[in-house]
Amino acid sequence: MSTAPSTTTAEAPHEPTPAPSPSRWAPLRPLVLRLHFYAGVLVAPFLLVAAATGFLYAGAFQAERLVYAHELTVPVGDRELPISQQVTAARTAHPEGTVSAVRPSPEDGATTRVMLSGVKGTAADHTLAVFVDPYTGKVRGALEQYGSTGALPLRTWIDELHRDLHLGQTGRLYSELAASWLWVIAGGGLVLWFSRRRALRKVRGTSGRRRTLGLHGTVGVWAAVGFIFLSATGLTWSTYAGANIDELRTSLGQSTPSVSAAAGGEHAGHGGSTATGDAQHGVGLDKILAAARAKGLGNPVEIVPPADANSAYVVRQVQRSWPEKQDAVAVDPATGKVTDELRFADYPLLAKLTRWGIDLHTGVLFGLVNQLALMLLAGSLILLIVWGYRMWWQRGRGSSFGRPIPRGAWAQMPPLLLVPCMAAIAVLGYFVPLLGIPLAAFIAVDVVLGEIAHRRGSRTYAK
Repeated sequence: MSTAPSTTTAEAPHEPTPAPSPSRWAPLRPLVLRLHFYAGVLVAPFLLVAAATGFLYAGAFQAERLVYAHELTVPVGDRELPISQQVTAARTAHPEGTVSAVRPSPEDGATTRVMLSGVKGTAADHTLAVFVDPYTGKVRGALEQYGSTGALPLRTWIDELHRDLHLGQTGRLYSELAASWLWVIAGGGLVLWFSRRRALRKVRGTSGRRRTLGLHGTVGVWAAVGFIFLSATGLTWSTYAGANIDELRTSLGQSTPSVSAAAGGEHAGHGGSTATGDAQHGVGLDKILAAARAKGLGNPVEIVPPADANSAYVVRQVQRSWPEKQDAVAVDPATGKVTDELRFADYPLLAKLTRWGIDLHTGVLFGLVNQLALMLLAGSLILLIVWGYRMWWQRGRGSSFGRPIPRGAWAQMPPLLLVPCMAAIAVLGYFVPLLGIPLAAFIAVDVVLGEIAHRRGSRTYAK
């Protein structure tokens, strides 16, 4: 006869552990999950192109120094020639076009740039930069140049690839679409990661889809702030959202000012002059530069000749690296006296933030460190996209590819949460149309597909 073993206290059955209480993200999570999934699947190709080309652009600054070392650098001499002589040397070698700006040698061993506009074979919004040895006056070469940072052909080509895929204004829609959705995808990823139980976030000791999800989430959380920053700053000079941002800044009195090139003028809230003649006017470039130096404008500077007989020279600092130098003065060509001054310290707050944001986005604010950080962010985004598609593949059953996230998220949200979300989406969609229009299209298609599934009796809902 067997006796039932006694039950010790340690062996006594435990009461079942209560299920964890739902987090405050619980009502929102299914909707964010569905949006994150579909946005990731559909927008990821655009983000992948933007990340790959952005990676190249961040590295283009250092590549430019190597490729164009002959034009950019010279042996250091004993004394620099007057800037007027350097411009004369450039014009002797290249009499075509007109001088639109002059950038004196910014440091020992660097060449002077004389920019010519209207040169045959040069794009309308580009200039031909003639590089002059400041010590000997010899011309080192001439290259097409673009933009305020003085991008040369290699960086210009990569910049245009990143900005519009060399498709012009139409191509810019791709980069604006990517910038419009990057912050949404990154923000949604943060919500999903932090609404997930801590035990499910780990990567070590996992495999399959769970490991891919862990890698995707961990890297995404660390890089999310950078992605949101790149998205916000990228939108500031996009076609449609950028125009709305400019209009908003103007209405708030926060537009970027510029020094007035009119004789005796005051600060203007729009762009400066564009030279139509040659550089030598009135008292000459040497006295013009000396007047700007007397007002504290140190290197690097750019001298813009007068646009017409009633305009002044504009001398402005062009250093975008920290600490930034963005002061500017206007100098009367007849007398050599400063007629207007503008200090970066006097810029409106939003104008300063816009300037810093763009320079940080383009990799010039903190130089090499800035560029390496951008390359790391771009590489992280590429990895996240690859892991995202891999998770989609791993969601399939058998031979199926990428089962979609079930529907029903909208219906499960309480009205107190749904109504504010819809209002926020409407406002954002108005100011950021390449977010609003695709999102509206996504919702419409999703509703139609759901109705078709309902009629067929195969509708699925999020759980």
